[in-house]
Amino acid sequence: MTRIFSGIKPTGHLTLGNYLGALRRWADEDQHRAESLFCVVDLHALTVEHDPARVRRLSRQAATLLLAAGLDPATCTVFVQSHVDEHARLSYVLECVATDGEMRRMIQYKEKSARAQVAGQSVRLSLLTYPALMAADILAYGADEVPVGEDQTQHVELTRDLAVRFNQRYGRTFVVPRATRPAVAARVMDLQDPLDKMGKSHEATGGIVYLLDEPDAVARKVRRAVTDSEPGVSYDRAARPGVANLLEILAACTGEEPEKLADAYDGSGALKAAVAEAVVELLRPLRARHAELSADPEYVDGVLRDGAARARTLARPRVDAAYAAIGLLPA
Repeated sequence: MTRIFSGIKPTGHLTLGNYLGALRRWADEDQHRAESLFCVVDLHALTVEHDPARVRRLSRQAATLLLAAGLDPATCTVFVQSHVDEHARLSYVLECVATDGEMRRMIQYKEKSARAQVAGQSVRLSLLTYPALMAADILAYGADEVPVGEDQTQHVELTRDLAVRFNQRYGRTFVVPRATRPAVAARVMDLQDPLDKMGKSHEATGGIVYLLDEPDAVARKVRRAVTDSEPGVSYDRAARPGVANLLEILAACTGEEPEKLADAYDGSGALKAAVAEAVVELLRPLRARHAELSADPEYVDGVLRDGAARARTLARPRVDAAYAAIGLLPA
């Protein structure tokens, strides 16, 4: 049976982009068609300056939103990365297989380290090496598929390279995974900067729709979305990125094609009104379910505890096999 692994990093409040690009697909499709594991990858949140209390708070919020989005603990495994030691155990082994050049070629490392240097901050070693941890997240479970956004595809390619290299040098141990992406709204863009993705850790929040935003806040952000001065509505990502972003969001909410939706609107005002209404209605049941789950923290804790136990059972034999294959004595 196909096995899926994917994770969400608790570095900020989850956004509409996280939902349309990942959470909804996990809940509606992936958990039902494969043996699926979905993880709050909290160790990855430690690669940059952070407030420990905020990481804990956002980790719980992310886990609760995964459940609110429709992930069913009876159908899939939902857990927190740091609760399963095998992630860290395997990460070091994969660092011993990876090269310095591979780590430094990662686009996210280049971008984040450049921003840190501009801000006068030191760059943590973990920011360079965390792709090995991400590879461990995936390879520990023998995942066949990794549903990711476009910005994470490079990391999955590195994971494939490390799995192939390990298997060739030390004997077949790992499944070689592949990245999968949704056809529409895989990369939702910032409403104020449609050339940049809607990121949960951005400092400027005016163009970011958060999953727990009040309906009025959602509508206000959509109404203020950057478009252009060209009359009418047409779908052209290169020439009209702001309008294209709105059309892709509406397409993801309605299940229609962006090109066809463009024909239904005479101007950006009408398009924005339709997008605002669609997003508010899309998020309404999610917000209601999140409120219910937040009022029952013992249930969420139990889900995460049981999920970690299942994940540990799946990961330990493969990580033990990797230790043996690379030359480490058994404990």
